Amino acid sequence: MKKILYVLFSGAFILAIKSCVFGKAKLAEPTALAFADSSIYSIQLATLDGKGQINWGDYKGKKILIVNTASECGYTPQYEGLEKLYQKYKESLVIIGCPCNQFGGQEPGDTAEIRNFCSTKYNISFPLSAKLDVKGSNQHPLYAWLTQKDLNKVMDATVKWNFNKFLIDEQGRLIAYFPSSTKPDDAGLISAIEKK
Repeated sequence: MKKILYVLFSGAFILAIKSCVFGKAKLAEPTALAFADSSIYSIQLATLDGKGQINWGDYKGKKILIVNTASECGYTPQYEGLEKLYQKYKESLVIIGCPCNQFGGQEPGDTAEIRNFCSTKYNISFPLSAKLDVKGSNQHPLYAWLTQKDLNKVMDATVKWNFNKFLIDEQGRLIAYFPSSTKPDDAGLISAIEKK
């Protein structure tokens, strides 16, 4: 019996996650064996108003695109494309914006200012989290999970600027990372969203 278990464990270990470069994106081809207890669903994430938590259970069965956002960045106009993306795919995709002030101080606003900016300037309807840190000593557990292979079981990644994008599959598993320069209508991103 021990021998059989050892062979099964070894087989699961050998079925390593394959990573490849798709344009500038990191993509993963996950295997079910590699993801035991590695989904996003157990991570707590406060809503923008700080009065509640994002309910991951609402998004089971959908892909999730997580984007660290800022209101005063050269990439801020991507909000418009993200909202269009959300409207087009919202039956199968949710986008979660995570305001962050760690890059050039480009998200200095408080909760009310961020909400007002997003609603009046870009008519954002997808969920926004409370402002958080994506790196450093106060890194939010969500971003620890997104960027550390030890936790997500897929890849290591570095958040280098605002509007980095992480794509989660329908089972809560990390499947791709896209840098800031990847626009919401990028063919590689769309392909990853549409992939069954």
